[in-house]
Amino acid sequence: MTEPYAVPVPKGYRVGVWEVREPIATGAFGSVYEGRRTDGSDLPRTAALKFLPTGTGTPRQLTHLRELVDREVELHRRLKQPRLIRMYDTLTVDDPARPALDGATVLVLEKAEGSLSALLAAEPRPAAGPALLAQICAGLAQLHHAGWVHGDLKPANVLLMRDGSARLADFNMAAELEGTHAYTPAFSTPDYTPPELLWSEIGERGRRIRPSADVWAFGVLAHLLLTGSFPLPGATPTARRDAAAAYARGTDDLRLSPELPDAWREIVRDCLTRTHADRIGTQELLRRVEAAAGTARSPRLPRALRPRRRSRRTTTLAAATAVVAVAALGYGVSAWVDNGADGGAGAPRSGGTTKVTAATYGAAELRTDKGIPVAYRRLIVDAAHDCVQPEVTPALIAALLKAESNFDPDLSDPSVGEEGEYGIARWTPSLLRWWIRADGVPAEETPKPPLTPAESIPAVGRYLCYMEPRLHQTGLSGDRRVLLAAAYRTSTKVVNDAGGVPPKYRDYAARVAHYLKEYTPPGKK
Repeated sequence: MTEPYAVPVPKGYRVGVWEVREPIATGAFGSVYEGRRTDGSDLPRTAALKFLPTGTGTPRQLTHLRELVDREVELHRRLKQPRLIRMYDTLTVDDPARPALDGATVLVLEKAEGSLSALLAAEPRPAAGPALLAQICAGLAQLHHAGWVHGDLKPANVLLMRDGSARLADFNMAAELEGTHAYTPAFSTPDYTPPELLWSEIGERGRRIRPSADVWAFGVLAHLLLTGSFPLPGATPTARRDAAAAYARGTDDLRLSPELPDAWREIVRDCLTRTHADRIGTQELLRRVEAAAGTARSPRLPRALRPRRRSRRTTTLAAATAVVAVAALGYGVSAWVDNGADGGAGAPRSGGTTKVTAATYGAAELRTDKGIPVAYRRLIVDAAHDCVQPEVTPALIAALLKAESNFDPDLSDPSVGEEGEYGIARWTPSLLRWWIRADGVPAEETPKPPLTPAESIPAVGRYLCYMEPRLHQTGLSGDRRVLLAAAYRTSTKVVNDAGGVPPKYRDYAARVAHYLKEYTPPGKK
């Protein structure tokens, strides 16, 4: 491993009937390892063990993770479908001698050989694309028929099995329909988020979502798989969000790639309509996709992903090369090596060997030479990418933090108001309580200083994302990003009533504007 795993588990560790073997993927909160069965049961010999530390840490850090795990477990328990990755068991680690593992939840999942992200990195326009799309669409149809919405369909969440067939995975954003809607956490991958969710209200239960959101994501994925490019123009996720917003407003048309095969052009167009009401239904979509796929050849893993017998001598080299060539498997953790197909900031181009370090993370959207502390770059960039509002950029969040605290994680100003302001983003604890959780639900307890950057910076992104639609769309003067920063310092009501930055906050807004310009890479707005 070239970076620490979120949940470090030593090789040979036993949990239930499983022995931990090689690491597969990691994210900010969970890690996935290969597991080998040690008993004589009829379970598969190997599985993917997804460790989630739901029994450790503070309640406000981990309650949202517990809820996401519950979503995934509930879906797995209720749905047994051939196009969905299988869950064999759930376990709880009982090991007081290892505090980092004690109480962790372990999902025992069907082990895949790769992901669609990995396939696209090895072969940007795979010949098996139509057949894979038919299987992915079948998985969506199974979900929707059972009354569930996936909520985060993207290449990293499509797994490829040993025979090259596809399974949908990562169901911690999935939700069961209540009538026409379901409720999911207010975060998704911007490139696969439909326009109507760019301005959606976020209620106490999260964001309302329809099956048509999955249909939009399928249209994006189909265009990417068949042409090697996204259907909306732009070199970065932020630029493509801007293009999606312009398309939804009717100020720009949908211009699909000329490389998109004729049989698929109308299918993709009917997935990517401006409004959810015009979007094709899932069953009709499946019928048309299967017809378009026709006699397409069966999926087959590219050579780089095919399982092969390795000698002990070559294992280390093969593992090192896999990090470059293959994106991590999408078992529901956002893995640090899963960059290639989604086009995220700092991602290597397909088949490339670009190394993304903490110091260069998000370099396409955030200057690396202007003094932004390396320790906070990933938090800043990821906080911006978790928001679908195009105004919420890494440069804006960095500029706000600079103006608020000069990036001081230990700031303490108890003289402000009744509670004081603390940490790198100068949060008032009672306000931070509403934004500290990733699922949009207030924390049960008010956070107590000191407030860490890991808590404070993602909350800034969520709060800005919440406020942006609440600023008036017309009648405000000034850069909308700077207006957002002013609203962070005061409120959207005060900014709306003033018609721009209130006089009291003009010096603050000027500082934000200065740093925003300084932190934005050349050529970007």
